[in-house]
Amino acid sequence: MKKKIDFMLTAFRDGFQSYFGSRVLSADIMPAFEAACDAGIKHFEVGGGAQFQSSVFYCNENPFEVMGQYRTIGGPDINLQTLSRGVNVVGLESHPSDVIAMHAKLFKKHGITTVRNFDALNDVDNLIYSGKCISLSGLKHEICITTMDMPVPIHGIHDKDFYIGILKNILDAGIEYDSLCFKDAAGTSRPSVIHETIKEARKIIGNDKKIVYHSHASAGICLATYMAALEGGADQLDVSLSPVSGGTAQPDIVSLWHVLKGTDYYLDVDIEGVRKAQSVLKKCLENYVFPVEARKTDPDILFCAMPGGALTANTNMMRDQGIDDARYHKVLDKMSEVISLGGGGTSVTPVSQFYFQQAFNNEFFGPWERIADGYGKMVLGYFGKTPVRADEKIINIAKDKLGIEPFTGSVLDYNDKDPSKGLKVAKEKLREKKLPITEENLFISAICGEKGLTFIERKSEVKVFKVESKDIPASPSGAAASAAVPSGSGKKAPHKGEFVVTVNGKEFKIKMDGHKAMVNNEVVDFNVKDLDFSALSSVKTSVKAAGTGADAEKSAPQGSGADSSASGAGGDSVIKSPLPGTVLRFIAKPGSSVEKGSPVLVLESMKMETEIKASSSGTIKSFLVNQGDQVATGQALAELE
Repeated sequence: MKKKIDFMLTAFRDGFQSYFGSRVLSADIMPAFEAACDAGIKHFEVGGGAQFQSSVFYCNENPFEVMGQYRTIGGPDINLQTLSRGVNVVGLESHPSDVIAMHAKLFKKHGITTVRNFDALNDVDNLIYSGKCISLSGLKHEICITTMDMPVPIHGIHDKDFYIGILKNILDAGIEYDSLCFKDAAGTSRPSVIHETIKEARKIIGNDKKIVYHSHASAGICLATYMAALEGGADQLDVSLSPVSGGTAQPDIVSLWHVLKGTDYYLDVDIEGVRKAQSVLKKCLENYVFPVEARKTDPDILFCAMPGGALTANTNMMRDQGIDDARYHKVLDKMSEVISLGGGGTSVTPVSQFYFQQAFNNEFFGPWERIADGYGKMVLGYFGKTPVRADEKIINIAKDKLGIEPFTGSVLDYNDKDPSKGLKVAKEKLREKKLPITEENLFISAICGEKGLTFIERKSEVKVFKVESKDIPASPSGAAASAAVPSGSGKKAPHKGEFVVTVNGKEFKIKMDGHKAMVNNEVVDFNVKDLDFSALSSVKTSVKAAGTGADAEKSAPQGSGADSSASGAGGDSVIKSPLPGTVLRFIAKPGSSVEKGSPVLVLESMKMETEIKASSSGTIKSFLVNQGDQVATGQALAELE
């Protein structure tokens, strides 16, 4: 007898995350969700993970309101699932007990049925309290073991015995769960390892609990691994819906349906209804820019373990900040070392982002010259126990750079004692800004920090990748989205228009918007750089002769070096940005005295906060940027006298 295989449709969470970094407006895609429901699909992933913060950071949408829209359209009986990261819930930082409990309460309140709960380090202690909150709230708890194949082998982890050991720890801890998922965010796990792992897990937990397997098509081996999972005893697979399937996302539901024909397994699905929903989704997304890297498989993923859901989020952030593709690939080349020396945690959020941030720092500042806060705290134990101990040299560097000692205690207990975290702190921040103190606002503030407060104040900008900004509607919160197409600087697109270019007798239809161009229906990135007047003395002389020399020199780019200051006229100096990023906040004020090495402002780059420090003592003469500005490497930030 053939076995019916259950499936969850991931298009409306992981599909959007893997293709657009979740920068998709809910109003644009709800017709496709309704069509998928009409096709008889009953199980959807619709939120959690990175989508929670992306709704706030990029879409200017309240994620709780979006969850409610899905429930209203889907009806009371549909299974709506979200993703949670143990003690990190839906953020990159770990959180105290009150935030974790509030997560479960609010997700239940706003229509969620099931929460898939994982810890990237596979530290079971991080799943105990979070799992308890999920179950007590009335949500179904899908406990998760994260998998991958190491780009550089580390003995004793990420094999069958390691995963089964984690499962036994879960059972010994007495965590209540409704289903068990093995989750591979990068799509690098070997089919043989997954087959043997699920086969052994089935023997241990019996036939009463559902076993789920989740992976990505990024490295080109996903369908082979899915078949191995089924042969091992899996009951459910995760699939997506074209055009956000394959590539960095999950395999397409139609592809899996076809592959299972003639086997001992089948999908109970209305395939014509699915194809209709697929057509609706394509129409919904017709104005969105599909990154080239999202649509392809890349065997190099096997050597850097970059998760599909993080890949486009990172490339889009680098595009926001004007960083070219060559630097991105150089960052990926450094991932393997960062993973192997960092303790071998699974490359899935938040750990995958820690890996990428550290690889980013190693590329832009030199090997181990700057330790990313998350990566450093991870190797020092502040996110839990890594599968193997991190390299001693890296531990010592992190200790020295961050100025903190290694930690071996409970992450939850540590966070509960942290006076800078929790709902009480979030409440005080809301009160200071005279914002409504609701449970939803408290949670958004706790998870999203300053950007969350900006969102609640209705001061956020929409930053989604659509070709036509005029087609972007207002967000559910009522904020206008008229300047929603981002450029390389994160502001309204400086290059717009449609025209035909003829080269050697061949016509190219070009549609420009921001730093994207559609050339004969193929989307490409481009960048226009200003002249570096400091390097072109003849140009500078000509500008001065025109009577605008003083202003021109003041506004000219300061070069692309990594130095944080440069000499100016009269002994003044200029503090320059050592990396591209967004001005997050100012620490010093104009007119205030600063010592050499003291911080003057904070930039955010690749979800990292970087303090920009004075390289000499003096007085802040003026700041040359405003809060929220996108800045380039070498750009002048402040003048010192």
